[in-house]
Amino acid sequence: MTDKISASIIHHFSSIQDPRINRQKKHQLQDIFFITLCAVICGADNWVAIEEFGEAKEDWFTELLGLKHGIPSHDTFGDVFAIIDTEAFSECFSKWVSDLATLTEGEVIAIDGKCLRRSIDKASNKSAIYMVSAWAQQNSLVLGQVKVNEKSNEITAIPKLLSRLDIAGAVITMDAMGCQKKIAKLIIEKKADYILSLKGNQGNLHDDVRTYFESSLSPETATVTFDGGHGRIETRSVRVTDEIEWLKENHSWSGLKSIIAVTAKREAKDKITEETRYFIGSLSAANPKQLEHAIRAHWAVENNLHWVLDMAFDEDSNRTRQGHSASNLAVIRHIALNLIKNEKSSKVGVKTKRLKAGWSDDYLLKIIGGI
Repeated sequence: MTDKISASIIHHFSSIQDPRINRQKKHQLQDIFFITLCAVICGADNWVAIEEFGEAKEDWFTELLGLKHGIPSHDTFGDVFAIIDTEAFSECFSKWVSDLATLTEGEVIAIDGKCLRRSIDKASNKSAIYMVSAWAQQNSLVLGQVKVNEKSNEITAIPKLLSRLDIAGAVITMDAMGCQKKIAKLIIEKKADYILSLKGNQGNLHDDVRTYFESSLSPETATVTFDGGHGRIETRSVRVTDEIEWLKENHSWSGLKSIIAVTAKREAKDKITEETRYFIGSLSAANPKQLEHAIRAHWAVENNLHWVLDMAFDEDSNRTRQGHSASNLAVIRHIALNLIKNEKSSKVGVKTKRLKAGWSDDYLLKIIGGI
């Protein structure tokens, strides 16, 4: 696995075009990329910290990379990543991950967006950057990401992301923003399945499904699961049916086979709340536990990806803004997270692994995959 990761990184990320003018290329792009990745793995979260890390490890990097001009300045790191094409960077990322990970049949891939809150630049009238990512639940890896264009939304970004990924045999889950006929059709064409959350953005579809489950025709509860902790108990009940010919008469969706209702009852002290969410899916109703697992796996992306990026990488507080630098640094964080999670010998959390990598050059090379 070590040689595979190393070769994969060198092969895929060396294809990124260097946008700098030749006379300004004092430092090689691959060296800038490698130093940045090592620094981010070890806890550096901005360009100044990356420069400081490089300076502290200059002898090590010089021996490793044969540096002729020392460590780049923080301005150089920022300027270079500000002009690298994020689309090309993200495509290289997805190709690298496809070599790194083998998806199992039925693996849940959650597609979800995250706002880089501090990337907003009021002085330049630029809104905060929004990244849509694909998270493989069983492999615990980011498979890819797409930056949402400022004048667009997730609806246009999601097909671009899916088109880069080999999702055959997987189950794709999305919230209501991704509940679009074109997206469902693309998933089926790529030989995958889907479970899509319903809200009021698809005409009467949500109302028709909700009315059915609230009527006397509603199927019996198929599965019940319990979760507790921190003075709270949650009971989740799943109802599902594939007897939906009546629904298909008015709603034409590629691969549609089932509709699902998940009722969550939360009890905390003297307060009891209850909420029911509705979904459409291309999976049969014959295995309700599989449907319940996929829906829960999608909700878990908040803890397994977004929360980790905020808590271990302090992503929400990152003020990188210039050019493409914020979105490119987000891709670097995803690379670092994948490498850290792929390292299994140390049974500690992501944040502690970052510290350990900063303390030990050998452990850093173990994470990065060797040279």
